[in-house]
Amino acid sequence: MTLSIEPAVRTQLALAALAVDLRKSYGLGPSADHALAGVSVPFVRNRFTAVLGPPGSGKTTLLRCLAGLDRPTSGHTFVGSVDLATLDDAGLTQLRRRKIGLVFESHNLVPTLTVAENVTLPADLAGLPVDGEWREFLLEELGLAGIRARRPGELSRGEQQRVACARALISMPELILADEPAGSLDPSSAVAIVRFLRQCVSDFDQSVVMVTRDPRCAAYADHIAFLDGGIVVDDFGLLASLTW
Repeated sequence: MTLSIEPAVRTQLALAALAVDLRKSYGLGPSADHALAGVSVPFVRNRFTAVLGPPGSGKTTLLRCLAGLDRPTSGHTFVGSVDLATLDDAGLTQLRRRKIGLVFESHNLVPTLTVAENVTLPADLAGLPVDGEWREFLLEELGLAGIRARRPGELSRGEQQRVACARALISMPELILADEPAGSLDPSSAVAIVRFLRQCVSDFDQSVVMVTRDPRCAAYADHIAFLDGGIVVDDFGLLASLTW
């Protein structure tokens, strides 16, 4: 199943990202693991897309290809109008720093830095100025203002994930890629994180792609793509209106 979308159509659809016939294999021959077996998904700008599926379905591999962290075996990945295959490692790093916010289940916070320092770290590394008003808004909105001087070891898992969300947003990225952001949280904390991602779309005009195995989290999305066995097996939203 292959989706072909011409550049003019991509512009008309205002896509934040696009996967076209993505294939990713590990190993060779009969024993090869085909994590992606021809995935084509459009991700519309200013929309919340959930990629839903069981463990091993290819969800995280798809997200990593969208972020340029993994290169597909074949196929194409676009972020906006940029084909990631045309970028070298330095170009991919610059793209991530300026256009993509990443949220992982494992938080990936620096233990020696405070909450405030972890939040501004991506901008600091990229040499980008930090908008103080935006930083304070994020800290307040995510309930972090009162704990800004604490370090990750002093925080709950829910607080750590909220720091990770603020960090992903500090540079005002166009696209937020979230890999199981609520997977290890209690139900209350999980809902808070997913609702905030929903707010990023409705209030901040950003685009969110969230990988999840939890249908309750996926219910907050505008569009849901179901993956299983490395292929899209079903969808609700934009995909159903396109010609395959």
